[in-house]
Amino acid sequence: MQIGRQTLEHFSARLLALDRLPADVSPSSLMREGLAGLRALVPFDAAWWGETSGGMDGLAPRNWLSGRINLSADFAREWNRIGATDRFARESMHRLDSVVCDVGYADPEPAVEAFARRHDLYHVMAITRALPGSGLLQFVSLYRRRASPPFEAAHRVLFDQFSAHLMQRWSTRIATLVGTGSTPGDAQALVDAAGDVVYVGARLALLLREHYPQWDGTRLPAELATAARESPGLLKLGARRLSVQPLGDLVLMNLAPQRRATLLPPREMSVALLYADGRSHKDIARETGLAPATVRTYLREAYLRLGVSDKVALGRALAGHRPRRRTR
Repeated sequence: MQIGRQTLEHFSARLLALDRLPADVSPSSLMREGLAGLRALVPFDAAWWGETSGGMDGLAPRNWLSGRINLSADFAREWNRIGATDRFARESMHRLDSVVCDVGYADPEPAVEAFARRHDLYHVMAITRALPGSGLLQFVSLYRRRASPPFEAAHRVLFDQFSAHLMQRWSTRIATLVGTGSTPGDAQALVDAAGDVVYVGARLALLLREHYPQWDGTRLPAELATAARESPGLLKLGARRLSVQPLGDLVLMNLAPQRRATLLPPREMSVALLYADGRSHKDIARETGLAPATVRTYLREAYLRLGVSDKVALGRALAGHRPRRRTR
């Protein structure tokens, strides 16, 4: 497969255009401008990008923020209702850093097929990458209607390379705003003036979901958005506190650290300790006599209570609660 000199020149020009954006450009505008540039190289009818928790233990795939081009305002909320059964999304999450493509509406799950038909998502091309420090994954999906031609092999290469630059610039811009240096944090969030989530870390996302069970993940809960706008400073979120700081046109939220670790109920503690020690869900279920679904529920609750988003952090949080070995 050959990519012509003219295409490479256009590719370089689009990347240079990203570097000419204002230093204070919002992360959302950066992604939108970047994808507009990509569209000149890889034509598409619609696009979607955001963060997902599909790689987190015990949690079904879920979109936590949403940027879109030529898609309805409810697109992300609709997908969250069927995301757990979306085989294409799961494949993209399992094949990190790889372009995944699909053609057609047909899907084993009727709800997923209906969703694809409703939005005319006939040709799909997506890539998912880890978002260091956040505990979440970042994705970009491009769509073409049924009447449009399929994506070509050259499009896959251009999408792969251009999206790597764009997503890295987005991550760097987020890190600059939240002030963590090289990576954004899992206990932080950025929201815009309308309350739309611009960035959210896994630990804060899980806590918000626990406190607001109906939260759709794409826009800050109205009660919290109003409080953040009218009373910046320290806000209560259940037993936790949020530091809220205006940041130009955005609002930065930081989850205040707990003074001491939250202990788990005995059953959850035993499951969490086994998991932190490297046991699989099936091993834990067999050893404890619990159903695998119950093990996943206990682990999800442990993550929420301890404010962690991965197995390594779970092990650190439980370090002081492991039973001591008896010595002779």
